[in-house]
Amino acid sequence: MTEQGSAYERRPGLDPQDRGERPAPVGQSAPPLTDALRPAAVELFGEALPRAEAYVAHLADTGIEWGLIGPREAPRLWERHVLNCAVVEELLPQGALVADVGSGAGLPGGLCLALARPDCQFLLIEPLERRVEWLDMVVADLGLENVDVIRGRAEQVSGNLDVDVVTARAVSALKTLVPLTMPMLQGAGELLAIKGRSAADEIAAARKVLRKYGGAEPEILTVGEGLLPETTTVVRVSARPR
Repeated sequence: MTEQGSAYERRPGLDPQDRGERPAPVGQSAPPLTDALRPAAVELFGEALPRAEAYVAHLADTGIEWGLIGPREAPRLWERHVLNCAVVEELLPQGALVADVGSGAGLPGGLCLALARPDCQFLLIEPLERRVEWLDMVVADLGLENVDVIRGRAEQVSGNLDVDVVTARAVSALKTLVPLTMPMLQGAGELLAIKGRSAADEIAAARKVLRKYGGAEPEILTVGEGLLPETTTVVRVSARPR
């Protein structure tokens, strides 16, 4: 469904009956949730854990088949990707409207966070049609009612959205990400960008664009400590109310 006057296509999750001949994952290649990681998964997903397991099965099956992730990533989907992203849920305000930029395979804020935070609404922004079709299929299979998929580039949709939080992972450097995402934020909304060791360097390189786009002083946060073997580093940038 194309919104009137918009340069992008907003697609609510498909009804499972509209999936045509596209099969749901059989889960044969899905990595098991180990005893060591199960407590973290239970804490993060709660009653949605079976859906999270179905999502991992999709990633290991159709995600590889459709070229969204590489086969070598399959054995470490839980630890390196799904749980690593889901721990960001503690940074989301109650009932937030969240836009995930460059959703790809639904990481971070697309599907992982939608499963962990059913109180929030999620807009998955992805420019590539094949990835959008995959996201539509998985959203339908998981029965997620708090997710809409938008086909478009971040720069196309930024002027049409007013959200509380923008999430991103492995999209671009912070100095490129800030101009794409800050215009989406309403009030004192926040950008949450999952980063690695380069976080401090990226902040230093983004000083000029942060001043231009009204971003407050970035914070480097660590989430997942005491829950996962490896923590997740998040750069949080709050928008100054316009």
